[in-house]
Amino acid sequence: MALITKKPRGTEDVLPRDSYRWQFLENIFREEAAAYGYREIRTPVFEHTELFERGVGDTTDVVQKEMYTFTTKGGDSITLRPEGTAGAARALLEHGLFNDPLPIKNYYLTSCYRYEKPQAGRMREFHQFGMECYGTKNPAADAEMIAAAKAIFDRLQIHDLHLEINSIGCPTCRAEYHKALKEYFTAYRDELCDDCKDRLERNPMRLLDCKVEHDHQLAEGAPTIQEYLCDECREHFESVKAYLNAVGVEYTVNPKIVRGLDYYTKTVFEFISGDIGAQSTVCGGGRYDGLIEDLGGNPMPALGFAAGIERLLLTLDAQGIEIPAPDSCDLYIASMGDRAHLKAASLATALRTAGIKAEFDVVGRGLRAQMKYADKLSAKYSIVLGDNEIDEGVAKLKNMQSGEQKEISLDPEQFISEFTQAKLAYDFSE
Repeated sequence: MALITKKPRGTEDVLPRDSYRWQFLENIFREEAAAYGYREIRTPVFEHTELFERGVGDTTDVVQKEMYTFTTKGGDSITLRPEGTAGAARALLEHGLFNDPLPIKNYYLTSCYRYEKPQAGRMREFHQFGMECYGTKNPAADAEMIAAAKAIFDRLQIHDLHLEINSIGCPTCRAEYHKALKEYFTAYRDELCDDCKDRLERNPMRLLDCKVEHDHQLAEGAPTIQEYLCDECREHFESVKAYLNAVGVEYTVNPKIVRGLDYYTKTVFEFISGDIGAQSTVCGGGRYDGLIEDLGGNPMPALGFAAGIERLLLTLDAQGIEIPAPDSCDLYIASMGDRAHLKAASLATALRTAGIKAEFDVVGRGLRAQMKYADKLSAKYSIVLGDNEIDEGVAKLKNMQSGEQKEISLDPEQFISEFTQAKLAYDFSE
């Protein structure tokens, strides 16, 4: 057999044997988001290109190199979303969510797309969980956002994950910092990569985020933003640290963190894992107080974070943290003969309505093959139905682990009651 095509490079299929791991993470994301008062927002997979050029920043690698952009038949420039924040902010403006009581708390689970060399933890199609808060400039919100991310990682029992924070200031103090960076890097202009030569003129802070090794080493000696923070930004950052101390979140100040997107202001942070190689950031975020205004709205402070689901799964695997697989089958109903097949279908339907995972043969297997299939399903219990069992109204319920058997009524209501009691005893013994 020859396939006519395979999945595109940089994408992955999530197969049924693995999807429970994703669902486990997604359930934790939703539960923790709800605990902090966040509600889900869903936005289109593609947006008008100018949204990302204005929101993400036209000097970023994301916009310059990595976006999937195409022209529609109507002549519009459309881009697959490279991140989740710009679309969520656009939706807030377009639908007037800013009229809701403040702060506005949204979360998303979304796929994103970036054209770059695929590697572990960095795919062309990847998935993110994000939380975003609009309408408060209070530093307590920064600490709460960071604490929410940490709560997720604590639930997953991830260890050796450390938090790094920084302040990259506001446009006022950053203007002075840009001058200092430009002066520093100009002395090395001939050594810079072509991209950084362009960044030097347009946005010097982007040089601190360059992935070219030589440029990265040069950046180590560059001035830090901490030396140029205005009084307001300095006080805000000190308050963020005080709130983090108050809620018991440990952190390290890393003055080199700038994040890869231009909309960030003031607080930025990353959760770093040492277990997944080069792509060590499993979660990153911060403030973007100017984003709403950049997109055409009235000034509104905002902040948020996004966590990469693939990177979290890699971290869990690297640390040997197993996600519990769900039970696939509580009861397998084997059957012999037409009457028994019909009774099996009827019983299975009644059990499923009662919330019990039941399976019966829909392939036409013989009895021995059905029992082998029950083993492969890891069924907790099984029964065998034939004409005798139907005539007598009872069958033997077999514990597939211990081999113990007991009679059970085939009357649907009584069957469900008796089986539920047996299942509770089974679950309690595990």
